[in-house]
Amino acid sequence: MATPDMVINAEGAPTPGQPGATGSFMYRINSDLEVICYDITLTGVTPPYQSPAKTATHIHQGAAGKAGPPRVALPNPEDDGRGRLVSSGCLQGPFTTGIVANGADTGAGFSLAQIEADPAAFFTDSHTTAFAAGAVRGQLTQVPVGGVETGAGGTAEGTSSVPPLAVLGGSLALAGAAGLGLRRAARS
Repeated sequence: MATPDMVINAEGAPTPGQPGATGSFMYRINSDLEVICYDITLTGVTPPYQSPAKTATHIHQGAAGKAGPPRVALPNPEDDGRGRLVSSGCLQGPFTTGIVANGADTGAGFSLAQIEADPAAFFTDSHTTAFAAGAVRGQLTQVPVGGVETGAGGTAEGTSSVPPLAVLGGSLALAGAAGLGLRRAARS
């Protein structure tokens, strides 16, 4: 679960985000085409957004408890009229963030294959004016082959040949539960 207690500032120190806020960031990735599709939901996050990047919602490269540069700038979620902030769509690389370090954009040279190779080395967050270090943050982790327990007497598993899912924060969105995920699209 993306939560405020996972937020780290640029120096790598824990910096609590917005109290009571939560987020889910679901990704579907096709690294062969450099396409990432996303479904983002934030609850309890109060805009306006703020970031020196071209958006304030990013996938960063950084292990748990560590800061790291943004690699993909995602559209900021907007009010859905039901008290949630949401954003859905797809982006195709090459990716840019609007942040320049060492003379190059922090998205330059990044490939979605890097997330597939080591999901735990990445996190997603969303920054606001009141919580510039991040309102919420969620770390990517790996889900075991065969699915995850749903709590409804079974497991969530598919019959396709798609590799395992990876999720941010450790739970998959099922039966209305909040969760976060990453999925590699099957190759044809």
